[in-house]
Amino acid sequence: MAADAIGRAGARQPPHDDFRDMLQGYCMTSTAGTISNLDLPQVAPIDRAADAALRARIDGKAKPPGSLGRIEALALQLGLIRQPQPLCADSCTLLVFAGDHGLTEEGVSQYPSAVTVAMVKTFLAGRASANAFAAATGATLCVIDAGVAADLPPHPALIAARIRRGTANAAREPAMAPDEAKAALARGSAIAVDAIVAGADVIAIGEMGIGNTASAALLAHRLAPAPLNDCIGIGAGQDDAGMARKRAALQRAAARTDVTAPLDVLGEFGGLEIAMMAGAVIGAASRRRPVIVDGFISSAAALVAVRLCPAARDYCIFAHRSAERGHGIVLDALVATPLLDLDLRLGEGTGALLACPLLRAAARLVTDVASLDDVLAGTI
Repeated sequence: MAADAIGRAGARQPPHDDFRDMLQGYCMTSTAGTISNLDLPQVAPIDRAADAALRARIDGKAKPPGSLGRIEALALQLGLIRQPQPLCADSCTLLVFAGDHGLTEEGVSQYPSAVTVAMVKTFLAGRASANAFAAATGATLCVIDAGVAADLPPHPALIAARIRRGTANAAREPAMAPDEAKAALARGSAIAVDAIVAGADVIAIGEMGIGNTASAALLAHRLAPAPLNDCIGIGAGQDDAGMARKRAALQRAAARTDVTAPLDVLGEFGGLEIAMMAGAVIGAASRRRPVIVDGFISSAAALVAVRLCPAARDYCIFAHRSAERGHGIVLDALVATPLLDLDLRLGEGTGALLACPLLRAAARLVTDVASLDDVLAGTI
């Protein structure tokens, strides 16, 4: 992505100014090894052999052991992810995947699908909340058209990765064909890998898609698993009548099929931006990079990724506990304790961006803080 594009998108210049050029070739990217019959890279489980030594190193810093609380646990996770490479979390790239949902035909959102494309244009103008937070936290923001149901003019800050113009209406038919779900996973993975090749130390995932809390609820229902009603929240702010429509539509979708295999569930319920986020989790994990997972929808994508590739779980760092109903269910299914609890429910990767400085601080605890032995010996 060109540096002027990042400026217009309201985020810092990426580590290399050819980021977007690299990403334009994602469709042809080959991967070493696959997961089952998917065009996805292999993910190596984290090697726990270094756990004790790294924990001792953190405990030996110039502070009482455990006095930095969960930042120390975060530092340990980051160190295990990056070993044997040097630990660094300075460069964070937020990938915002956008897509539309056929479920909006059922009234599952109070907003029309046209808001998706309007918000994509707002990202590209540098005026969305995610742009502001990216600028505040020094992160790079990249927008990906995973499946917006409208024409988008070329823009230097937009990656055109569209599979189709929105998903089908999952209350009546599968949201995606199997090949479309597989393609979305592969493209998301390749985009994350190319961002890492371009210099990203950390990948964060976010989304934009009217109706995507409905798809996320269905994914959580089948993959957690959990009762459907417990997974359905107000999304962008449904009133009582809207919630009744949403519940009825999702009940019809769930009754239409009894699939439970993760790829089948993804194809039946969507969406395209969720599938690409799931692929991005696997792609980042394959390159031993941490993935900051945003809120409910991003966590549903992480749940898909982990059900497809269990080794990816250890590379996930959950940014915050969303106020959206259902997020706690997904976090519990992933045995995840998020870093923040701020009553956020916007999406866009905003919570992930707020967590970026915590990762930087945790990494620098390991790399920059003197040991207590050196302090006491006067050798710092």
